[in-house]
Amino acid sequence: MLNTQNKTFAVAPMIDWTDRHCRFFHRQLSRRALLYTEMVVADGIIHGDRDRLLGFDQAEHPVALQLGGSEPAKLAEAVRLAASFGYDEINLNVGCPSDRVQSGAFGACLMREPDLVGACVAAMKVVSDVPVTVKCRIGVDDQDPEIALRDLAHAVVAAGADAVWVHARKAWLEGLSPKENRDIPPLDYDLVYRLKREFPTVFIGINGGITDLNQALEHLSHVDGVMLGRAAYHNAALLSEVDRTLYGMDVPDVDWEAVRDTMMDYAANHMASGGRLGHVTRHMVGLFQGVRGARRFRQILSTDAVRPGAGPEVIAAAFAEIDFSDLTVAA
Repeated sequence: MLNTQNKTFAVAPMIDWTDRHCRFFHRQLSRRALLYTEMVVADGIIHGDRDRLLGFDQAEHPVALQLGGSEPAKLAEAVRLAASFGYDEINLNVGCPSDRVQSGAFGACLMREPDLVGACVAAMKVVSDVPVTVKCRIGVDDQDPEIALRDLAHAVVAAGADAVWVHARKAWLEGLSPKENRDIPPLDYDLVYRLKREFPTVFIGINGGITDLNQALEHLSHVDGVMLGRAAYHNAALLSEVDRTLYGMDVPDVDWEAVRDTMMDYAANHMASGGRLGHVTRHMVGLFQGVRGARRFRQILSTDAVRPGAGPEVIAAAFAEIDFSDLTVAA
């Protein structure tokens, strides 16, 4: 799936956000965007409820599983156990700066141990029938990004990694919170571009601070893939232009009534299996940013959807507030 001949747009893996309900919703807006799971810890797959952790709707394809871990044998076992679920890619997290990840000695702190990351990738490749990729930062704390990113890339490429996705910021594990790490460290896109020039035959993707599709197009003139996180989540309507703008597909405008009806059916099925409406609707709140009726749309999905007895009709009520003649999506 990932190769240097085809440009790729992806929605970043985001803890507590890109769960299966979010991904199903995003898939209604783009057929081609590559969707990522939240990070799933290898130990959780080995010892936990795999159907809950790994299950997804087949409509989500193409979808990638992001793993967290730092022990090659455990990561390989997690990949083996996940194989039957049918993910299109397995991604190793070498970028998350959260305290929980640091306490487990994986995530961004692995930037300090490129040989270990290479060993993890090699072990995962042995048991994987799909691409194995890495998502990293450009360095952590006092590391020199020129050296840290290059060393990490050489290690994982030598181990057989099929792609390297780079969040173009350092992670400061000492002194900054995970939230601050998403904004405060300066972006260095040029460093990622230079990495691509050094590895012309390896898929290199870029992430961090990208807010719209025009910026994505600019990055794609330098690298093979572009990944949006918060921008895609909080303004999901931009995904409706991905297939046309970035993939050049001749696709019709999104049928918003069909999106509404599909999400109502999906929510009904989720509730019938014991889930709550809010599990689904919380991911839809930012859909119509800047459109007349969007404020009321958000209110309905944020409040009415969590009231006792609320059902899928709440989604219909929210959509009824939108003035679709006012809907324009900025590329």
